[in-house]
Amino acid sequence: MASTALIGLGSNLGDRRVWLNGAIAALDASPGLRVIRVSSFRETEPVGGPDGQGPYLNAAVAVETTLDPAKLLRTLQSIENRAGRTRSVRWGERTLDLDLLLFDDAIVESEELTIPHPRMTERRFVLEPLAEIAPEAIVPRTGRSVSELLSDLIGDRPTG
Repeated sequence: MASTALIGLGSNLGDRRVWLNGAIAALDASPGLRVIRVSSFRETEPVGGPDGQGPYLNAAVAVETTLDPAKLLRTLQSIENRAGRTRSVRWGERTLDLDLLLFDDAIVESEELTIPHPRMTERRFVLEPLAEIAPEAIVPRTGRSVSELLSDLIGDRPTG
């Protein structure tokens, strides 16, 4: 039986659009995965991390998967590694960042993985593309939809 997972994508090194499009293609070509929705790409300023980073290009995808969350995480990390991702500086520049945000209504807390993603409800660059592809997805522990959480985060400000 297939599950639905929501994944955040980001890149701020090199040809960011190429990295994101390559990641989407790699996800769709991975055994046990099928991309079912892709958000538009959005340029955003870095949040946290070292000064001097360039802007990110962010997006979100929804996939149907027969993988369990841990195997899906390993697939995401493999795609990042093939894109030359290095993990030398926390929240540092990267060719590709793939974050497992939601996995059906699962709550997972392990040494390697936390679902829902622990900071997703605080990050506009995550919630905006996610709201485009899965506005009614409920974020476990909050009992609120992605669109409600985004509305709370941005208040009356425009989303652009």
